[in-house]
Amino acid sequence: MLLIAFLVVGPKDLPKVARWLGRMVKRIRQLIQEVKQETGWDEFEKELKDTKTDVDQTFSDLKKDMDITPELKSASQELNNSLNGVKKDLKQAEKEVNQK
Repeated sequence: MLLIAFLVVGPKDLPKVARWLGRMVKRIRQLIQEVKQETGWDEFEKELKDTKTDVDQTFSDLKKDMDITPELKSASQELNNSLNGVKKDLKQAEKEVNQK
């Protein structure tokens, strides 16, 4: 790209063209910013970002509240303990039956 500009404009005028392009880009950015301010786009964009943040936070909170993993782990542990107790009782009963 630079080579094409060098060939088209020439080495003597290339710095002038580069400065002009820099000024034009700066001016276009200023115009875009002015349009955003006049139309209220900046405020709308900020409100939209704030709303997205609020929604994300709400979903995150709901996800935490709806997580039943600890309760499931506790219930599983209680069930395992109960089953181990039943197995122990059955083994004891089997021993007593075999002894008779």
